[in-house]
Amino acid sequence: MRKYWSKACGVITHNEGEWSVKAKIAVLAGDGVGREIVPEAVKVLKVVAEKFGHTFEFTPGDVGGQAIDKVGVPLPPETLTLAKQSDAVLLGAVGGPKWEGLEYNLRPERALLGLREHLGLYANLRPAKLYPMLADASTLKREVIEGIDILVIRELTGGIYFGKPKGIEKLPNGSERGVNTEVYTTEEITRIAKVAFEAARKRRKKVMSVDKANVLESSELWRRVVIAVHKDYPDVELSHIYVDNAAMQLVRNPRQFDVMLCNNIFGDILSDEAAMLTGSIGMLPSASIGAKVGLFEPIHGSAPDIAGKNIANPIATIASAAMLLSYAFKLDMEAAAIEQAIVKTLDVGYRTKDIHSPGTRLVGTTEMGEAILHNLK
Repeated sequence: MRKYWSKACGVITHNEGEWSVKAKIAVLAGDGVGREIVPEAVKVLKVVAEKFGHTFEFTPGDVGGQAIDKVGVPLPPETLTLAKQSDAVLLGAVGGPKWEGLEYNLRPERALLGLREHLGLYANLRPAKLYPMLADASTLKREVIEGIDILVIRELTGGIYFGKPKGIEKLPNGSERGVNTEVYTTEEITRIAKVAFEAARKRRKKVMSVDKANVLESSELWRRVVIAVHKDYPDVELSHIYVDNAAMQLVRNPRQFDVMLCNNIFGDILSDEAAMLTGSIGMLPSASIGAKVGLFEPIHGSAPDIAGKNIANPIATIASAAMLLSYAFKLDMEAAAIEQAIVKTLDVGYRTKDIHSPGTRLVGTTEMGEAILHNLK
């Protein structure tokens, strides 16, 4: 038996081809439904650890509106330190109408931007895959969405959300002007393009790069750099599409897409659109990765209108836990076990309210979590 340290995931023990991982996971439930869905994912990870012989240490932290109520800021220093010292971060959701009146730099959403920036999380991977038994849950026709399997790769630490100058300024005439700047460097585009091409090599080997190069100089650079990076990946097909056409094509013929490479704002918008192809935004996970510590979260928001009612769909968060195992710890077999448990649970008819249809069994958040746990065990 060999034991050694890994920067990626704490202590790893290797014995006869099996990997035993000992790792620290920061648990940031956040606001709204995050308080309900994250515990279900933690339960799943605990069962995985027991079943496959791993050791996961879970440490909770305050983030978003919850942190604002406690200490006055959305990302307390203690939470940031916890995230940096962990091997992975599992996040629920942040935000809600309660905090919308705060100054912009104190709103819950600033916690997300802060985590991405300080952890160096420059690549956001958002899969949108249709479970066959949920085809009728989508608002699109079955023949349009059947078989879709899309991976949206969103650049996460550049672009209009981080570019400067930014802010709201007073003008001499008494009115105001809001400014945000779309900025990208060659290095930022290069590294996210490499992520897209590497991911495509493990899929159908097709990358569609989304830009607005006909009117935006930042997109002109984006396209030029992506083409240059593509020279190192001759086995992958590269094509380009303007963002407005991409939005249209996603609902017209989504099966044409494999990997979609997007800047920050385009990826933010198009990944939510892709999510609804699958029937519910409550179904889709995400992984934000960078230099060391990855952050894993469902792509939906805090959904304050349904918070505390035990009706939120925990599948996106549980699937995010599966991505955590795969991307943070290279535990692909364990991640597949979670995926299989989700599929089996859906196969036998369990449905939360967002994906419920006649003839299926309507269950709440905890009931869905328990059903997936049962099938995982």
